[in-house]
Amino acid sequence: MNLLHLAQLAATVAEDKKAHGVTILDIRGLSVFADYFVVCHGNSQTQVQAIVTGIKEKMNEEGIHIRGVEGFQDARWVLVDLGDVVVHVFHRDERDFYDLERLWGDAPKIDLAQ
Repeated sequence: MNLLHLAQLAATVAEDKKAHGVTILDIRGLSVFADYFVVCHGNSQTQVQAIVTGIKEKMNEEGIHIRGVEGFQDARWVLVDLGDVVVHVFHRDERDFYDLERLWGDAPKIDLAQ
């Protein structure tokens, strides 16, 4: 599976779990630690955890190795490391505060269905 397809798969699962503001950022050439960020948020701790659980289950189902998950317990900013694709699932308040899309403003946004 190519990396863009992996990012789109994670984004689609997030959307299926009713994540808000699902965005894929192409950070190739801007970062040495990943090629794509998937960014989204939930409105509650429970929703954030459901989004992350859905992503983990789908990746396991597809045989995709998850390198790590950080922040699941607090569910304020959960990072799912899929290698060259990193998924950021925020609680709404943290997403507004950290504003990754602004910090990575030079990164093109990728259409989820491309």
